Amino acid sequence: MKCALAIVGFALLVVAVQVGADMAAWYRWESQADGRLVCSQVSPGEGWRRFAGPFNNGACRDN
Repeated sequence: MKCALAIVGFALLVVAVQVGADMAAWYRWESQADGRLVCSQVSPGEGWRRFAGPFNNGACRDN
């Protein structure tokens, strides 16, 4: 019985954490080497700078 209560408690904790989490923002990144643009939630690596954003979708558009 204690094991079942522990499992239910853990499941409720996981759900509560997920409900409070926001999605990460998307940004348009520009290559400093050739000016190419990509859309990503995190930096593609060295040599890239944040160009525009934040956006709420993977197309890096406002709509």
